[in-house]
Amino acid sequence: MSEKQSGANEANRVFRKTLVLCGLCAATFSFLAVAPASARDIERACIASERSPGQRTLCGCIQQAANRTLSLNEQRRAAAFFDDPHQAQVVRQSDRPSDERFWQRYKEFGRVAEVYCS
Repeated sequence: MSEKQSGANEANRVFRKTLVLCGLCAATFSFLAVAPASARDIERACIASERSPGQRTLCGCIQQAANRTLSLNEQRRAAAFFDDPHQAQVVRQSDRPSDERFWQRYKEFGRVAEVYCS
């Protein structure tokens, strides 16, 4: 392979890596963009929690994950788990179809928050 071809291949690899990185950055920034007005219940509950003192940035990120995965009513319901973690267990073990649907969305919220906020 000539030096010219080698240089062109290297430039092509760098260009592809740059495109991938730009795509990842765009996806991340679109996720982190401020969502429409919300009550920010999760963030406030997180900040007030004894389990996460001084972690405003983390709590803000968790709120952004909630904005992407939970309705405002579901966010209020999930925020209550910070004050009473046993309620999460009650919902998880419930046989009510509405609780089962909420629990599935709540688990997805947890997965999204873990990926974007860790």
